[in-house]
Amino acid sequence: MLSVSGWNRRAFLRAGSLALGGLSLPSLMAQDVRRAVTGRSVVFLFMHGGPPQTETFDPKMDAPSGIRSVTGEIPTTLPGVTFGGSFPKLAKLAHKLAVVRSFVPGNDSHDLKPLVSLDTLKANLGSLYARVAGINHPGTGLPTNAALFPKAVDAAAQPATSSFGRFDSTGLLGGAYAPFSPGQGGSLEKDMVLSIAPDRLDDRRELLRRLDLLRREADAPMEGVDRLREQAYRVVLGGAAKAFDLSQEDPKVVERYDTSRLVPRIDQKWNNRKNYADHVNTLGRLMLLARRLCENGCGFVTVTTNFVWDFHADVNNATVEEGLRYAGDPFDHAVSAFVQDVESRGLSDKILLVACGEMGRTPRINAKGGRDHWGKLGPLLLYGGGLKMGRVIGSSTKDAGEANTDAVTPKMLIGTILRTLLDVGEARLLSGLPTELLALINDAEAIPGL
Repeated sequence: MLSVSGWNRRAFLRAGSLALGGLSLPSLMAQDVRRAVTGRSVVFLFMHGGPPQTETFDPKMDAPSGIRSVTGEIPTTLPGVTFGGSFPKLAKLAHKLAVVRSFVPGNDSHDLKPLVSLDTLKANLGSLYARVAGINHPGTGLPTNAALFPKAVDAAAQPATSSFGRFDSTGLLGGAYAPFSPGQGGSLEKDMVLSIAPDRLDDRRELLRRLDLLRREADAPMEGVDRLREQAYRVVLGGAAKAFDLSQEDPKVVERYDTSRLVPRIDQKWNNRKNYADHVNTLGRLMLLARRLCENGCGFVTVTTNFVWDFHADVNNATVEEGLRYAGDPFDHAVSAFVQDVESRGLSDKILLVACGEMGRTPRINAKGGRDHWGKLGPLLLYGGGLKMGRVIGSSTKDAGEANTDAVTPKMLIGTILRTLLDVGEARLLSGLPTELLALINDAEAIPGL
């Protein structure tokens, strides 16, 4: 279980009351918010570093050597469609997936687009959702927006990197809407677990009640404070912390997700070796944790490991072929386990998985066996969310360098996510939202064909 101790109860109740203030709306406004959200969740698996489109889901085996996939191809369950050779498990689930072969990231910069960009008002997409839905789920008390890094499941892992942008950026929304990041030491995490006996808590509640009675008599009335305090107690007592505890899960399910035994040895010559190790050791458990959070009311979950898809074949990063063993094999295992698990639980219409990076890789292999930065095309994989699956959207040129059909843009991906999470018509009617956010929701354009 996560070790989360720290704050005293008084500090938690004060912060909890503030954080839950978004849920303490007048009855009519609360109903408006409930109508504006669909009840679906999004897991955004960010492939940090820029995955190659050719070795993932667009192999181009008819192209010359140096352009076609260096890992070969593998048939999928969709007639005539192949994936890169590192993805045999996902190939067997292709009829459950949607692959976009005309996704154009827009530039070749290491950053966090489309998860955090100018197109998202410089805020994490989950923060936009939390601004509409509220910071905490009204039933479970769970944060509606979370970000999972390797430390969420492995205390020995490296801290999340902020070298290329902040995953917890909230733009104009304010820090209250930042994603909750277990393992990163945030203040909410420090008080997720109740650390005093329930009987003592009951005594303390009685004490607070009596003190408040005296205060009401002596001072001004405290309108709404009791309701806020009750909500804060429900966060603690409602078991929200259990969603973060993988020991609560069936051990067979944990084992099914586990990616830690997939790669026998990582070559120590790469400066990026620690990132590869964190990716291998934690990705499966991170995806399991994401599913648990979605089941318990979290609306948006960012999942990422530190920078493993940057296949330059330089002193830092492995060649494409070797790098796919470190990054691709765990991805194939973890994502396929996630899809099968979500399917078995009947949640395929309730959870949307999005997987992409900030860019793709060059059509041609460089002299050292790597692929360099490329912003004109990149891979995009989607699953679930009530969208139309079992299809390939768009096509690329013969060298997988550019879109051969109408480009799917990051704005379209953002629009697809917002339309999955929100009833756009109802969200437009909400009062109090920033004008910029209302404009973004209003203009949301989804990926055609889904």
